[in-house]
Amino acid sequence: MYFTEKQLRIMEFIQQFRDERRISPTLEEIASNFGVTKITVYEHINQLERKGALKREKFRARSIELIATVEERKSRYSMPLMGNFREGLPIEATEEREDLNISEMLPYGRNFFALRVRGNELKHDHLTDGDLIIAEKRESVHNGDVVVAVLNGGKACIKKIYREEDHIRLQSPNGSMESMMVPNADVRGVVVGVLRRFDEASTG
Repeated sequence: MYFTEKQLRIMEFIQQFRDERRISPTLEEIASNFGVTKITVYEHINQLERKGALKREKFRARSIELIATVEERKSRYSMPLMGNFREGLPIEATEEREDLNISEMLPYGRNFFALRVRGNELKHDHLTDGDLIIAEKRESVHNGDVVVAVLNGGKACIKKIYREEDHIRLQSPNGSMESMMVPNADVRGVVVGVLRRFDEASTG
């Protein structure tokens, strides 16, 4: 289940409030903490209730109860790592059970965003229609980072970036195409991964 950053912050506040005072906060107390209206909090609480994150008794103050702690919810983003795969060979099972923690790969609190690939123009970089590019907004970008950049005229691209003396060199991530030399580029984020749903791709 996906939670927005604001929803996670509200759940963390509720959890901290209950831990410290042994009672649940009222909607007014939540609103006061975040500097928003009671109506805004009411809408967030309704969404969290629909998502199964909390329960409450209507018309009763201080009845909000988290179904699982925020830390427990974060730790659920994991899956078993079954082994190593190489085409044409048996799967090499790991000696001990190992869980792949998705929340460690995409830590909570970092400034991630996603872009959906449309079209197959990026096939040379192994990106196909429907893929989700996961990028992170960062204050600093290093030479060799794969970035989402917007050039003059609004043209967007995904390239390795190299800042050189009087220009910026943008190179295909796998080096299959000629480099581009541009005077400047608006870097929107650093690419950290790609998600692909084969079931959606096969039905698209």
